[in-house]
Amino acid sequence: MTRWPASYPLALLIALFALVPVGVLVALASDTASLFDAHNLKVLGNTLALMALTVVGSVLIGVPLALLTAYVHLPWRKFWLILLAAPLAMPSYIGAFTLYAAFGPGGEINALTGLPTPAMYGLPGAALVMTLYTYPFVLLTTRASLLSLDASLVNAARTLGMSLPASLWTVVLPRVVNGVAAGALLAALYTLSDFGTPAIMRLDTFTRVIYVEYNAFGLSQAAMLSLQLLVIVALVLILESRVKVTPERPGRKLTLWPSRWQSAVMLLASAPVVLLSIVLPLAIFTLWLVREGSAGFEFSYAWNSTYASLLAALVAVIVAIPVAHAAQAGRAGRLMERVTYLGFGVPGIVMGTALVYVGLQLPFLYQTLGLLIIAYVLRFLSLAVGSIRSSAESLDPSLVKAARLLGASPKEAFTRITLPLTMRGMIAGAALVFLEAMRELPATLLLGPTGFETLATYLWRVYEAGYFGRAAIPGLLLVLMSGLGLALMFSGERRGDIDVIDKRDSEC
Repeated sequence: MTRWPASYPLALLIALFALVPVGVLVALASDTASLFDAHNLKVLGNTLALMALTVVGSVLIGVPLALLTAYVHLPWRKFWLILLAAPLAMPSYIGAFTLYAAFGPGGEINALTGLPTPAMYGLPGAALVMTLYTYPFVLLTTRASLLSLDASLVNAARTLGMSLPASLWTVVLPRVVNGVAAGALLAALYTLSDFGTPAIMRLDTFTRVIYVEYNAFGLSQAAMLSLQLLVIVALVLILESRVKVTPERPGRKLTLWPSRWQSAVMLLASAPVVLLSIVLPLAIFTLWLVREGSAGFEFSYAWNSTYASLLAALVAVIVAIPVAHAAQAGRAGRLMERVTYLGFGVPGIVMGTALVYVGLQLPFLYQTLGLLIIAYVLRFLSLAVGSIRSSAESLDPSLVKAARLLGASPKEAFTRITLPLTMRGMIAGAALVFLEAMRELPATLLLGPTGFETLATYLWRVYEAGYFGRAAIPGLLLVLMSGLGLALMFSGERRGDIDVIDKRDSEC
């Protein structure tokens, strides 16, 4: 009789717990029959349109920038790569808030310069914001594929008389189409799960309407919409799982040496992306800080964010340890690990809707910090699991075997050998969970205790109240947190090449 590893029972319990939100939504949605009414179809159309426009926009921006950063020898090459990838680390609702406030009649740009600017709202505004904050997915996945190609392919095409643009189009791009598709599907997943941008841009997508239904006490309808959104997310996840990026073994990397004016033209062409996604939010928040100072902001908001995120990070790492080690023990353990990834694919607004119902059934949990921590852990558990598993897989198995041969019990071998050597992965996983929890908006809005304001929720409250100037400090602090996330994302850099991190599998 085969004996299961000691970590299996606990890992199985955790995996079953990760399925609770979906089960709750199914039970709630059974009370409503409005599946294909006109309003739902309109919401579906808006959601799919936003996803399609975002994917097209992210590809149109990400692929040229991938070619630029992979093949063109630029001054301060690494700096430009980090700058162009920086929007990935920022929550898109920061960009939505500042673009909404900066553009349009009476916007900050119009007030400062007198120049008329188009208003940013609806589908065009939401698509622009989502594109600005998702194109780095395509940039990084495509760049990784480009760096794996052998330069001899392009050289051979050039020798046969093909121009450089034609050789890139006909020889290089067809060989990196899987890398482009992988990034595009990640952009689609991010778009489907985002709440802040459609809400601020006043576009009725699934995430915004779910929040509206919840506030109108339509929990059953919110659950039905959540399940419809989950079906779309599942379809995209299935497509993403079928896209395999198989790197080649390059002999010699292609490097293009442009003249100074050519380098300047290429950098200027990419400048609007950086200006809109990074410079504009910083400038708007700085303007508001100078104009209104710290009006209305309390230190407790930052402390609440930090305290809740630290608790979530600690609990997530503790819960992730048995799952990560079970994943190394066999197929059943890997299945349990995959189940925990479900939470990261579930949008925060959907997770919040499910756990609100759990709180209503368990009054001792309703509107408590404990329920909020549970939501954070379910949402971001996969980040900790991925980091710990990656760290554990790099260990030499002979160390544990030697400890057992010397008389150590399995528990002692784990605490004295495995645990200390995987501490680096645990810290990295905790940092990822902490940063994501700090920025989480919809789940915090739905599940936070009464009067419990975080940086993200306070930013949302001032937007709803129209006191935009009061968003300066929380906005800048969230940008700072995003910068720390970017530094963590690029901590895996090797020999000048950036390792692409899939947040759902680390993250994503």
